[in-house]
Amino acid sequence: MKVLNTIVLVLVIIGALNWGLIALFSFDLVAWLFGNMTMLSRLVYGLVGLAGLWAITFFTRLSIDK
Repeated sequence: MKVLNTIVLVLVIIGALNWGLIALFSFDLVAWLFGNMTMLSRLVYGLVGLAGLWAITFFTRLSIDK
């Protein structure tokens, strides 16, 4: 489970950095690397989205750990 959480955290950070680049510079790193809405870029966007959903569970885990 620890490995999955680490992967999720990395994907959420990638997504956050990509959104920051879009907001600041109108530059979409994922589209630049993998093409605009190619199957691979859609996969990356999908994985980042799923990671975001999984990251929501981190909040409940924080309250349990205390």
